[in-house]
Amino acid sequence: MDTENIRTLVLEAYRQGPEAVIALVVALFAQLEALGQRVTALEAENAALRAKLGTNSRNSGKPPSSDGPGVKSHPQSQRKPTGRKAGGQAGHRGYTLQLVKQPDEVQVHAPSRCGACGQSLEGVPARRRERRQVMDLPPVQVRVVEHQAETKCCPGCGAETTGAFPEGVEAPAQYGPGVMTVAVYLNQQQLLPMQRTCEVMREVFGCPIAEGTLESAVEQCHAHLATVEAGIKGQVTKADIAHFDETGLNVNGKTHWLHVASTSGLTFYAAHAKRGGEALEAIGVLPGFRGKAVHDGLTSYGQYQECQHVLCNAHHARELTFVAEELGQGWAQELKELLLEIKQATDMAREQGVAALATETKRAFEARYDALLEVGLKMNPPPASTGKAGRPSRGKAGNLVDRLRTHKGATLAFMEDLTLPFDNNQAERDLRMVKVKAKISGCFRTMSGAHRFCRIRGYISTLRKQGIPILSALSQAMVGSPPMPGIT
Repeated sequence: MDTENIRTLVLEAYRQGPEAVIALVVALFAQLEALGQRVTALEAENAALRAKLGTNSRNSGKPPSSDGPGVKSHPQSQRKPTGRKAGGQAGHRGYTLQLVKQPDEVQVHAPSRCGACGQSLEGVPARRRERRQVMDLPPVQVRVVEHQAETKCCPGCGAETTGAFPEGVEAPAQYGPGVMTVAVYLNQQQLLPMQRTCEVMREVFGCPIAEGTLESAVEQCHAHLATVEAGIKGQVTKADIAHFDETGLNVNGKTHWLHVASTSGLTFYAAHAKRGGEALEAIGVLPGFRGKAVHDGLTSYGQYQECQHVLCNAHHARELTFVAEELGQGWAQELKELLLEIKQATDMAREQGVAALATETKRAFEARYDALLEVGLKMNPPPASTGKAGRPSRGKAGNLVDRLRTHKGATLAFMEDLTLPFDNNQAERDLRMVKVKAKISGCFRTMSGAHRFCRIRGYISTLRKQGIPILSALSQAMVGSPPMPGIT
């Protein structure tokens, strides 16, 4: 509306009297208020979009693979310099190739003539020997064992009796458990897709197995591990400290979720179509868990109140980095540094064999924590009510402040109890190879395939944590007698 039109509108109201002027002003203020609300909403929407564009693996929970080309934003290490030199530390077990005491074959290379005068050295004893050993693989080939069941005729009654084939020898030609063990190992542990696993079996071992045969072997291994998986699940449920996390899983083109519940010595995986409460109930670990649950703060975990919750501060550190760098709020950087300072203090206390931090030290840390969150709250106050249903948006910074204030005990649990970790790296490490599987194979064709992978991979992860040879354990699993891992 131009100036002349405004002038005409005001003069007309003036001629009509005071009530008309008041009505005009009220209408204008209503329009200004509506415009202000619209501007506020647009500013919030703009901030949310800018925040979304500004997040990466360094300042949020996004994986590095989502950063895109040209973005140098790999997760920043939260470790403080230790002053130690780079490389292997004292006590670290090395893997340098060493001479063996009893080689399988010895080849002696003796000179036949003198290198100076040419005289024959045949029959001359050696003064010394220099040893060098070559570790190599012999040509790999399938070893075929033929079983023949003889039929004999009784000289007394004339009846014929046929010898029995060994257990498991059922077809005229079949692969033995050794072949199936290697195939399952390549597919489930080394994460080769079915087609490439079959190629390796054909080209390296001379065993041209079909994908259907491999799938049958995986199903057989899966069936034989049912009791072991139940044992692992039960022990994780009874653990004093357990780690929980979840990650997206592509099953036949649809997003599903792979959940992990683990300890330092046990790993239990489960696949489900849902991420939250419905999945956690169906999986059945958290409903019966009474220990200390370390996780990243997914809301669904909070419904289980009979366990102690411990939040992952690596997630908090990344979010605080975003608030500090993208939103320019200095309190966030100070709080991140405080959390890392507390971590350093707890690490030092453990190294020195101290059972707990001094009470005055903990109270000082806690006071600084509270003070910084008060600054954060002042910079991100709760928005005024809009009169609409639902809670007004707080933004990333506001939501982070609210979470750190509401869940202060779970955030600082690692300070109060030195047996608790600073982060949820245990569960994240257990999920890492699942993401590698997704990158290599793309997706699972069926949900049953995802379930098979979860059981076998959970068993393999548990074996690795406990230092049990994987291939020999899988070999026993293929024949129905898998070794039960120790309970840790």
